[in-house]
Amino acid sequence: MAQRVCIIGGGVIGLATAYALVRDGFDVTVIEARDALGSQTSFANGGQLSYRYVAPLADAGVPLQAIGWMLRGDSPLKLRPRLDPAQWRWMVSFLAACRSSVNRENAAHLLRLALLSQDTLKHWREDDGLADFQWRRNGKLVTFRNSGNFEHARNKLADPQQQRVLSAAECAQLEPALAEGAFVGGIHTPDEEVGDCHAFCQVLAERLSASGRCEWRMGQTVTGIRHANGSVNAIELGEQVLAVDQLVIAAGHRSPLLNLPGLQLPLYPLKGYSLTVPIGAGHRAPDVSITDYDRKIVYARIGEQLRVAAMVDIVGFDPAVDPKRLALIKRQARDTFPNAGDYEAAVEWAGMRPATPSGVPLLGGTAYRNLWLNLGHGALGFTLACGSARLLSELIGQRQPSIDLHGFNHRAA
Repeated sequence: MAQRVCIIGGGVIGLATAYALVRDGFDVTVIEARDALGSQTSFANGGQLSYRYVAPLADAGVPLQAIGWMLRGDSPLKLRPRLDPAQWRWMVSFLAACRSSVNRENAAHLLRLALLSQDTLKHWREDDGLADFQWRRNGKLVTFRNSGNFEHARNKLADPQQQRVLSAAECAQLEPALAEGAFVGGIHTPDEEVGDCHAFCQVLAERLSASGRCEWRMGQTVTGIRHANGSVNAIELGEQVLAVDQLVIAAGHRSPLLNLPGLQLPLYPLKGYSLTVPIGAGHRAPDVSITDYDRKIVYARIGEQLRVAAMVDIVGFDPAVDPKRLALIKRQARDTFPNAGDYEAAVEWAGMRPATPSGVPLLGGTAYRNLWLNLGHGALGFTLACGSARLLSELIGQRQPSIDLHGFNHRAA
């Protein structure tokens, strides 16, 4: 009889984990507190599968830069200090990670996982025929308004063999929709990708349902985890008790609420926002994915829509849409791409990205023999989902992991 793996969380991380496990012969149960899959952080994220741009937010100079941002009305970062020990612990750890040497080490961990994720998604698309989520290899152009930032970036390429440094004129030639004169240059990576994360979640769910090896527990909240002798043995769903062979926590920023002795999850939600802008026949949206480095805004064409995503709000567990933040994104998007789509018809969204202070996810085992973590991917959840899922399945199946897992556990348990 196949071992059953219970997965808490029905976003892109939990669903990819379930898919990787079913591919490898496991039976799975997916527990999702909401009535719909992929309906929270996975719903309307930036859409970029950005494999070579994975440097963590924590870096030398960021604290000073953040102070400058917070004094501006158009800041990409917003901090609202709260009487919340979790927020202060996270901030202290974040500041400790703001060193160049730490950033380089963590960026190397993330790049290793990102390239595995790209390879894994390639196999799922080609071997399994996964489609219908608006996937394209359209390349990515990081554009710079500040010449100092441009010089720094061009001297610090993540993959010099795969990336090209472009002048302002070459940027406009590559992507004619760019506003003339706005940028001093850019860095182009031709094999970066784009996709609809929510649609990807639905495709995975359809495949899982068709497999006959996946049980769904929708609209059910985990209220407790039972354990004994160094193992977890059951989860509580209100009055129900569900026995587990193996348990994976992939519940995003809500995961720390699943209290277990000895399990410390250094996660905090970083709220981000997006606009989904319809593209009509007369519009001129960028085809290449664009990252406006100085404004910290990403643009990704997903079918006949332009996804515009930005902002890091450290404001606690408040998922509400802030109209002022979205108005700022819309104003800056119009300034950069004035005819990209129907901005008045844009769908507005906010999501809570579960982040570790270092930017490196919690991935792997814990002090409990059969408890596993797949958490804390921050803004890179879609990018890292497939590789993280593959590694979890390898670990649960007691196989050699595809990459070195050094750096991914954070002493979480």
